Amino acid sequence: MIILLIAIGAFIATLVGGLLALRFKDKLHLVIGFSAGALLGVAFFDLLPEAIELAGPSFDVSFVTSCVALGFVIYMIVDRFIAPHHGVDDHCENENHRGRLGAGSLSFHSFIDGMAIGLAFQVSTAVGAIVTTAVLVHDFSDGINTISLILKNGGSKKEALKWLFVDAAAPVLGIIVSSFMVLSGPNLGLLLAVFCGFFLYLGASDLLPESHHQHPTIWTTFMTVLGVAVLFLAIKFAGV
Repeated sequence: MIILLIAIGAFIATLVGGLLALRFKDKLHLVIGFSAGALLGVAFFDLLPEAIELAGPSFDVSFVTSCVALGFVIYMIVDRFIAPHHGVDDHCENENHRGRLGAGSLSFHSFIDGMAIGLAFQVSTAVGAIVTTAVLVHDFSDGINTISLILKNGGSKKEALKWLFVDAAAPVLGIIVSSFMVLSGPNLGLLLAVFCGFFLYLGASDLLPESHHQHPTIWTTFMTVLGVAVLFLAIKFAGV
């Protein structure tokens, strides 16, 4: 029963974040600035520490950070070869690919989040509650980030909503799958490290430059710092 309520909560948190991003799409550059900060915040304050902690018994910190670098490089290669930057004629289609790639990465991470919740509850109720709180916090920002990535890259409102529902359903599916499997902590830690690299690339190389492109840098910078600060405080509060 508790797991069912958590799954519903994760679904709703993602939807609410995405719908708010749609509501304020006229201020998309500010939303993108916040999203960049939120992604970087999730990477630095949630994924990286959790990856180091989980992988610690079997892998040293340098190996975990190498996995972060590997994730960054993999995403860069996929981004440049699947959705490279070209001229004006094929700009729209390539940007759409970039948006789908980013939204797909967020959705897969949300799936892993759901698995993490299920596996954490296999350890204990206390551990499950802590992981759940952290996941719900950044599921909200995942909804914002999914909408931002699709709209920023030329996608329609309909496509953005489709990906929002995919992202919202992903943790629910992850929770269900986790009930049929057992994934060791160290291996989960390495997977989170790779996703940390993904998010660092998305935030720093894609969203951050776009947020202040042809827009007042001072306000987009403020929103980026706000995004980092909000995720820092939320994750710290979740870990209390």
